[in-house]
Amino acid sequence: MVMLLRHLDRSRFEPHLALLEAVGPYLQELPADVLLHDLKVKRVRRAFPALIRLAWKLRPHAILSTLCEMNMAAVLSRPFLPPGIRLLIREGASPSAQYIQGSKHPWVWKRLYRWLYPRADRIICVGDFVADDLANQFRVPRRKLVRIYNPVDIESERRLANAAGNPYQGSGPHLVAVGRLSKEKGLDILLDAMLRVRAAFPQAQLTILGEGELKVDLLGQREKLGLNESVHLMGFQPNPYPYLKHADLLALPSRFDAMPVVVIEALALGTPVVAADCPGSVREILRDCPIARLVQPSDPQALAEAIVSTLNSTKRQLLPDEKLEAYLSRFEVKARVRDYEKLFEGLELAC
Repeated sequence: MVMLLRHLDRSRFEPHLALLEAVGPYLQELPADVLLHDLKVKRVRRAFPALIRLAWKLRPHAILSTLCEMNMAAVLSRPFLPPGIRLLIREGASPSAQYIQGSKHPWVWKRLYRWLYPRADRIICVGDFVADDLANQFRVPRRKLVRIYNPVDIESERRLANAAGNPYQGSGPHLVAVGRLSKEKGLDILLDAMLRVRAAFPQAQLTILGEGELKVDLLGQREKLGLNESVHLMGFQPNPYPYLKHADLLALPSRFDAMPVVVIEALALGTPVVAADCPGSVREILRDCPIARLVQPSDPQALAEAIVSTLNSTKRQLLPDEKLEAYLSRFEVKARVRDYEKLFEGLELAC
């Protein structure tokens, strides 16, 4: 959302940002001309009055929401909004994987998706996998679905990667993982794989960037496995790009992952990727990439073997410039923001 707000054409759009709570590290990255509206609520269900009041005050041409609960709230609010507002919702996850599997009441989620999502003007899906999931499992009409990959500001990323030195110490090799410390990201699987990686590379180090509810569990697992000296949890990093640039490999051990931008960011810096072929768009976005490998998900041994093999064979082998830029162009920020602009204006996309 911050990237979209940065790059929207100001000659055509006046962007506003509404948040349930105006907190978090990304607030400082907002462009100065973006008006921020703090709804001052902790729960989505309490946001209805504030959201409706704000819509009547601003009378926007279009509303874009993201995250499942907020999307449903926006749709439920629609009858009370000023007429003529174009409602766009963005689905950044696979509903079947994130909300149906393991849910105590999966039928409730399924009915909510089927009933509410078709009432939006368009549903923006971050990959074909998400669009197929909504169409096949939740009967959302295909004509309502449009795929827009998450944008990557490659030029800015490369500049930030060069703004600091090498954050790693020792000979390595150095592995990095980036993501929320939660079950779906599979970092516990990566810690199990590190034992096998260190059997092949005794000096191997793993750095994990991110915060989340499983931090204490991961710290306990690290100690149990005897990896206190080789696995480093660095928390949230406002500039993760030097870690990506100087790593020998990015590992993505997710159990499911709709559209992991971090793999594109790593590849843009020439860093090889080993990723779990999990439910989501990982296979879709990594196809035809010679420095990325896919492995069976939830399999520490397969993950370790792919990491070792990649470290032995690739070792920062960069893609030819032409092929790299052609691959990355699918995710380039200006092109993807133009897709959003067309949807705001009611135009159709040729995706």
